[in-house]
Amino acid sequence: MGNDGGSIPTRRELVKEAAPNPTTTQIKETQQEQLEFHWTTCPLSRRPLSQPIVSDSLGNLYNKDAILEFLLPSGDSTPGFSKSDNEEVLGGRVRSLRDVVEVKFQTEQEDKSSSQALKWVCPITDKALGPGVKAVYLVPCGHAYSESAIREICGETCPQCNESYMLENVISILPILTLDKERLVARAQRLRDQALTHSLRKGSSLGKKRKKNVDASEADHKEGGSDASASNLRYFLHSQGTSGALAPNGGIKNAATASLTAKVLAEEQEKSKKRKIGTNDNLKSLFSKDDGAPKKNGDFMNRGFSIPAGARH
Repeated sequence: MGNDGGSIPTRRELVKEAAPNPTTTQIKETQQEQLEFHWTTCPLSRRPLSQPIVSDSLGNLYNKDAILEFLLPSGDSTPGFSKSDNEEVLGGRVRSLRDVVEVKFQTEQEDKSSSQALKWVCPITDKALGPGVKAVYLVPCGHAYSESAIREICGETCPQCNESYMLENVISILPILTLDKERLVARAQRLRDQALTHSLRKGSSLGKKRKKNVDASEADHKEGGSDASASNLRYFLHSQGTSGALAPNGGIKNAATASLTAKVLAEEQEKSKKRKIGTNDNLKSLFSKDDGAPKKNGDFMNRGFSIPAGARH
């Protein structure tokens, strides 16, 4: 490498060892770190999770105030994080408060001597809910339990509030397994097909779309109705033979009908004038180019030009 052109290093010489593939232990450690972060920190505001806490259709946890700040039409929700960054985090899953469910955790003091530290526990098994335990919550009530407790109960009502729920509405909190994630994605798609949100309520934008479609159909109906009315009125005038005898607004109290009648009558009068012009011989003579002179027969070579008689031989 002395700039003498005598040595050209190859990639094998520059890169001695490739980056080793992560082991299973390293992958689990990384997943555990990510779980601890998402169980303790709101990904939108980057602040510690504190009640009230809400969850989207994929089981992610957020502070409710961060979701409210994101949904406001004002600027960025958190200093240092743009609204586009928050939209990327949410992935289009949250458009209104109907797209989230408030998760109701049962809390206990982690240390009896301290009143500050609180932990989330399952009200049935008293297990601490966190990165080391699979947790779920029920829709629509939002009460959180350990997954094993809900599996053992196999009930149809919430153990705390007795509100009914379906098995497909048991939402895993921060799922890791691909099977759980695919199940939640499929459930969200089914709800969209049924015009429902994650909280099992109707979406707020559906009514606006339906109203827009109704207004468009009414406008088309009005336009079609006016054309049909004009054609029917024209047919009536022709059948009665009174296209020029009726007054534009005489005897009609409805303003819309009167204006439509006047329009049709004006069109009929214009057509009548054109017909009279076409059938009048005197008017035809004014616009005719025929001066009574005999027309000359010939092709395009001699049309309009006569050869003298002496020059024909």
